[in-house]
Order: sequence, then structure tokens, then C-alpha cells
Amino acid sequence: MSSSHSKRFEAVAAKVEPGRKYTVEEAAAILKETATAKFDESIEIAIRLGVDGKRSDQMVRGSVSLPKGTGKTMRVIAFAVGEMAEKARAAGATEVGSDDLIKKITDGWTDFDIAVAHPELMSKVGRLGRVLGPKGLMPSPKAGTVTENVERAVREYIGGRVEYRSDATGCVHALVGRASFSVADIAENVNAFIEHINAARPSGAKGIFVRKVVLSSTMGPGVDINVARL
Repeated sequence: MSSSHSKRFEAVAAKVEPGRKYTVEEAAAILKETATAKFDESIEIAIRLGVDGKRSDQMVRGSVSLPKGTGKTMRVIAFAVGEMAEKARAAGATEVGSDDLIKKITDGWTDFDIAVAHPELMSKVGRLGRVLGPKGLMPSPKAGTVTENVERAVREYIGGRVEYRSDATGCVHALVGRASFSVADIAENVNAFIEHINAARPSGAKGIFVRKVVLSSTMGPGVDINVARL
């Protein structure tokens, strides 16, 4: 029977024992060993939560600053005016503005990863919901991208802050590093992310909250984490 996977994938997947649950450190070491692509592969986390993903009161959403960053250069734009706009630009925002930036996006430009906005401008930025909403780029108070301190938000996202949002199946996915990171740095990011998710447990969630955790690299197999030891 032919396999849909490449010989490279099958070779690296063989390093993961079927049915075994690994510690975060063990998983990080395996991911570094199996990330054999010609580029610096992303390390991603997938967490299945004990929530009803279709209920808005059980949605788990927010953002967290990873202690070791993500290894990715984030393109952040800011909706701000006056002194706050100057501070956002100095903090490294790719584009800063108000009506002009809104028009640019309305005309089709979405070459950025994160959009942050000052609350006073949300009445205008709200017009972009149809454009930015489907792309997951719309500023949101729950995600921390609508804030009085636009400058700090820009710095944090450029420095390694990641957004997350549970999907309809109750799963959360996020970037937690690169294969070039050390095992210790990957583990520190993963543990920080899981700790943050645990703290974000909605009041309506019943029973075990973090039910399954899988780490994977861009081109590699998933590695199950022993959640009982977290």
C-alpha cells in the first residue's frame, strides 16, 4: 500500500513512539532532531480544551508574551494619532495612521500580521470588520489589540507576543518558537503558554480543562505531551 507521506516524513516520524506521552523537554528535543527541512521550521502547539467551542461564553481568547519570543519578525500596524502615533512608529510599527491607513486597507492592502488600535479610533476602524475579520486581523479588546497603550502593544507583538483563539472544536493553536531554539527555550515558551491557557479557563468549563497537548514542527510529526505532568 502506498503512503501519502514522503520518505523524509516517514523517517522522522519513526522517531516518535506510537502511544507514548512525552515531557515538554523530551518533545522539544525530538522536534529539533526531526526538523530537517532546509528552512528554520516553526514549532507550534495545539491544545484541546474541555470547552464547548460553539458557545461564546466558553471561548478562550487572548494573547501572551512568550519569554523567549517566537523567532518570527512580526509586521505590526497601529491605528493611532498624535503623540501615540509617533510612539507607535518609534516602537517599530510598520504602518501608523488613522483615516489614511483605513483607506489603504479598504483598497486591498493587508500585508501585516497584527493590527493594534487606540480605543478612540475603533469607531472608524470598525468599518474594516468585513476585510480584517475573516483574516483574523481585526483589533479586539479581548485579544489585547485594542489598548490605551498602543506603543507597548506594538513592542510586545514585535518582541514575541502571540494571539490565540479557541476554534469550534475547542482547540487552540499557536506559534511557540523555531527549530533553531534550544530545547530549554522551546520548553520555557511552551510551559509559559500552557500556564497562561490554564489561567484563562472560562467559568463555564467543566471537568478537565487541558485535555490534550501536541507539539509539532512545520514539516514534522506531532508529539503528544503528558498533560498529567504539566
